[in-house]
Amino acid sequence: MTLQELKRRLRIPVIGSPLFIISNPDLVIAQCKAGIVGSFPALNARPAEVLDQWLERITTELAEYDRLHPERPSAPFAVNQIVHKSNDRLEHDVAMCVKWKVPLIITSLGARTDVFDAIHSYGGMVLHDVIDQKFAHKAIEKGADGLILVATGAGGHAGVQSPFALVQETREWFDGPIALSGSIATGGAVLAAQAMGADFGYIGSAFIATKEANATEAYKQAIVDGTAQDIVYTNLFTGVHGNYLRPSIVAAGLDPDNLPESDPSKMQFGSGGSTKSKAWRDIWGCGQGIGAVKDVQTAGEFVAQLTREYDAARARLGMAAPEQRAAA
Repeated sequence: MTLQELKRRLRIPVIGSPLFIISNPDLVIAQCKAGIVGSFPALNARPAEVLDQWLERITTELAEYDRLHPERPSAPFAVNQIVHKSNDRLEHDVAMCVKWKVPLIITSLGARTDVFDAIHSYGGMVLHDVIDQKFAHKAIEKGADGLILVATGAGGHAGVQSPFALVQETREWFDGPIALSGSIATGGAVLAAQAMGADFGYIGSAFIATKEANATEAYKQAIVDGTAQDIVYTNLFTGVHGNYLRPSIVAAGLDPDNLPESDPSKMQFGSGGSTKSKAWRDIWGCGQGIGAVKDVQTAGEFVAQLTREYDAARARLGMAAPEQRAAA
C-alpha cells in the first residue's frame, strides 16, 4: 500500500490508535466503516490463537461491507506489534498478519528489519511510533515506511517534545508518511497536524469514550468528565513514562502528586505481564485532549463529528472542501 492509496480510502485523514485492552474488532470495524484507519494491539487478542479469529472476522466483515458499498468502501485496518524483547508472541503475531495480509502495521518499542521485511513481503505498510529524532532515524534506517510522532500530551507512552518541533525536525530529512499523536481530539486539530507537515492525525483517547470500546462505563465517563488537568505523567506503572487519568490513580490509593520513579527494567509487554495488565486495566491511560470529549458516542458518530469539525476548520481558513479541491 502506498501513501496515496491510503489517503484515497479515508473520509478524513485520521488513524485510530491501538488501545491496549480497549481496542477490539467491534471498534476497529466501526472505525474503518466510518472512513478512518481502525487499529488494535495484537496482544489484545488472548490467547494467541484468538488473533487469527479476529483477523478473519475483520477482513471478512470489511470485505462484505465493501461489496455492498462500492461507492464508499471501508478504510484499511492496522495491527500494532510490540517489538520488545519481553513480547514472546511477536513471531506468531507477525505470522498471522502475513497470513491475512494486514494492510497496515504499527510497530512500537523496537525497530526490527525482519519484522518490516515480513510485512513488505505482501505489500503491507509499516508505521513506527517514536518520541524523538534518534528513534525516528533508527526506524527508517531499518526499513519502516513511515513514522508516528508521539508528542507531549499523547495518551499512554507519550514523549515530551512539542508537536511543532517534532514534526518540523522530522520533515527536514524525511518526506514519507507521518502521523502525529498528542492531544488530537477534534477535526480542527487534525487540520492543524496537516498544516504542520503531518499526513494524518493519530487519535486514541477520544475513542475510549465510544460505545464499541472495551472500557468500563466508569472509564468512559472519566474521559467525558476529564480535562488536561486530570492527566498525570509518570513511569511508575510500566517502567516507561506515560500519561494516565488522575482519578484512577487516586482510586488505586496513590497520591498522583507524589508518585515514585520506577525501574525501566520492569517493562513487561508479553502475554502474561501482570504489571502492564494492572496499569492499563486499573490505572487508566489517557491523553490531554479529552477536554474536547463531551459525551459517549458510537465510533461512527464521533468520526462524523470529526469530519464536520474538519470541514468547518477548512472553511474558516477559506479552504475548499477536500472533494471540491480534488475536482478543481
